[in-house]
Amino acid sequence: MAFELELPKELKAQGWKVKIRDKERVEPPHATVMRKTSCWRFGLRENGFLDRQPPPGDVDDKVLKRITESMDDLIKRWDAMYPHNPVKSNDN
Repeated sequence: MAFELELPKELKAQGWKVKIRDKERVEPPHATVMRKTSCWRFGLRENGFLDRQPPPGDVDDKVLKRITESMDDLIKRWDAMYPHNPVKSNDN
């Protein structure tokens, strides 16, 4: 079951969402930031964006602040959903 990070009402009204989606077990651990049809992968190991497109600079600073404030919770959620691909593995 997917996990959605709670965002302030003003960000939700603008269409922002942050989720750990289902069926992403083989990808690098990340949270998906969404707004309308745009999606950005925010790496939980890297503590930064995994892709250059769409431009990470398009993500609202308040969304990024909420992600960084919630990193511990996002990591716990990812690890619970994908125990065979934890954020902190023996390889890290």
